[in-house]
Amino acid sequence: MTPPIQIAIPFVQQNSYNRLQGCRTTLSSKPASDHLSVTKRNEVVVVGGGPAGIVAAIAARRLGLQTIVVDARKPPINKPCGEGILPQGVAALRILGISLPPENGFPFRGIRFVDEEHSARADFAGATGFAVRRVELHQFLINHAIEAGVEFRWGSRVSRIDREAVTTARGRFSYRWLIGADGQNSQIRKWAGLDPRAIGRKRFGFCSHFQVKPWSDAVEVHWARGCQIFITPMAGREVGVAVLSRDPGLRLNGALSRFPILAEKLRGAAQTTRELGDATSLRILPAVTRGRVALIGDASGTVDAVTGHGLSLSFQQAIPLAEAMRLNDPAHYQHAHKNIAAVPIAMSRLMLLMSGSDWIRRKAIRLFEQSPGLFSKMLAIHAETTPFSSVGMAEIAGFGWKFLRT
Repeated sequence: MTPPIQIAIPFVQQNSYNRLQGCRTTLSSKPASDHLSVTKRNEVVVVGGGPAGIVAAIAARRLGLQTIVVDARKPPINKPCGEGILPQGVAALRILGISLPPENGFPFRGIRFVDEEHSARADFAGATGFAVRRVELHQFLINHAIEAGVEFRWGSRVSRIDREAVTTARGRFSYRWLIGADGQNSQIRKWAGLDPRAIGRKRFGFCSHFQVKPWSDAVEVHWARGCQIFITPMAGREVGVAVLSRDPGLRLNGALSRFPILAEKLRGAAQTTRELGDATSLRILPAVTRGRVALIGDASGTVDAVTGHGLSLSFQQAIPLAEAMRLNDPAHYQHAHKNIAAVPIAMSRLMLLMSGSDWIRRKAIRLFEQSPGLFSKMLAIHAETTPFSSVGMAEIAGFGWKFLRT
């Protein structure tokens, strides 16, 4: 049974404190200070040792900030994930001095949409994405972080947090900055009173890997009524397969029956990993900082997994977050976070429209097939190699007219 958490939140607004006051418990009859001393003083404590937290720690160390990461889990840590990093995510890692190892990954050149009748492909302009197994990416980032001087405390579940320190069963770690990188159900977000006012309708994803040579150098999104299947080319003659739908009971085997051509490509291929699942939704937070607490990655809001932005977003966020800590200016990160999320949020809404309406989806993919330049521009906006502001009103009107005529 998970031990109760002691919450001490003098830095949140009064209404947030009142809402959480009923959760206040203690772990011992003695105050924490009687049996735990501050074992480590840090400028930055990151709660959450997934890719978002590790890259945030690396970014902080590059600016000379003493940083420690605490996580209740122990590596290797796996998680349901499309495992594709978009070009802007690859570029953010490169800025931080992180070059993804080519021997462990697969550079993909673009995106292909496929439905029952039509298909459309567009390539990234002068860039590539990178697909890599989640567990391999995680270990690679851990190694890089250790080389950068980041300290880790694995198997350390946070039991108490206040404005000065994070307490675990293994010690108490004081901080100047506290970073919540603990996922979409973030406890740090709840403690800081930063939970969203509303969450979009949930969808459910399940993923696994199959031993078959990738047949394309693009990530494929196959569309059918009520669901999508992603095919991500991987290193080692393997593909990642993930299904997304609003049905929590729709697993890969059931979904593949809706995609006969895809099912034929995977026929006889050995399933190399067990199927994992998780929920996804569009979740927008009004703020991602409060005082010296900041959120990153899924803790700071999510877009629907259909966009493929998850990992890339967190890597992009790490750079301005570290800058904000160096500048002692949380507003710098808040502003940058909003700008980074703007296009993924817009794309999430657009692709959810396609997911929710067979008519819109068929029209859109047919139009992209007939107008490859249009699809290329949409992908350039999606990959942020072209600013959304470059689309003029005449182009928007032209798109609407073509869409209606298709």
